[in-house]
Amino acid sequence: MLAFNNTFFNWPTFSFIGIPGLEAAHIWISIPFCVLYFIALVGNAVLLILVRAEKNLHEPQFYFLAMLALTDLGLSLSTMPSVLAIFWFDVRDIGLNACLTQMFFIHTLSSVESGVLVAMAFDRLVAICAPLNYTKILTHYTVACLSGAALIRGATLLAPLPFFLRTFPFCGANILSHSYCYYPDMLNLACGDITFSSAYGLVFVLCTFAVDVVFILASYMKILDTIMKLETQDRNWRSLHTCACHLCTVLVFYLPLISLAVLHRYTEDTSPILYTTMSNAYLLMTPLLNPLVYSLKSRQIQAALRKRFWVQRVIAGE
Repeated sequence: MLAFNNTFFNWPTFSFIGIPGLEAAHIWISIPFCVLYFIALVGNAVLLILVRAEKNLHEPQFYFLAMLALTDLGLSLSTMPSVLAIFWFDVRDIGLNACLTQMFFIHTLSSVESGVLVAMAFDRLVAICAPLNYTKILTHYTVACLSGAALIRGATLLAPLPFFLRTFPFCGANILSHSYCYYPDMLNLACGDITFSSAYGLVFVLCTFAVDVVFILASYMKILDTIMKLETQDRNWRSLHTCACHLCTVLVFYLPLISLAVLHRYTEDTSPILYTTMSNAYLLMTPLLNPLVYSLKSRQIQAALRKRFWVQRVIAGE
């Protein structure tokens, strides 16, 4: 009976990889990883605190920014335990349940982040193309609906994936190609016919990331068309500057995502170090760079940071 289905009675374990060929230097490599994770956690936490505390940031674009920061915190906390466990303690094994849980949160939060980026593109579209109706269209209710839709879409579409993987036996070495659990990676280790599960994964990508990219591109085409019709070059520059933060965030999120997808497609000729680097960059660079981008490019965020820093200095008696 135990041999009938190892998914339910003899659950497999999976093994992570670190950085191939550099195992002896893992403890030193962990130092920059710890610094980057710390910056990502602190940066996104500061953004959440600023948006909550500063009344002049109680606007739709900053509510979406807070949602983005919350999602980035979730992504960092989802991957940090397994990554640092490899570098610090050489702990590479993970059980099926823990792996499926990590995979679900990683993919769900990635989908939510993509949906939030679409909402932010819609916010910029309305702000530039219909500024007089901005407050009527982007109400608190609309912001809540857009954020909730991104969350529900991600969780709903991702819910079947763990159940698909549970139906397969895993009869090989079960060595994962990343420092975390990733659906295509786990599916490649499954024994049996994975055609339907693979097709569903493709449908998920098309219904989320592909649709989101199309909407973002269409939004910016409309934005550029509107800006080109403005009379003065100064107004053109000021209008484009409001989109700079969002465009940087879009590039930071989608470029590693697309690169990792391409590497998964052509893994045979890919350098293991490049593959591992891109897989870590996919989930680490976005939470790390988003707070830095908005701190450097958004005047409102800069003003809020200066205000908070000045208040803290006054309280400290400096």
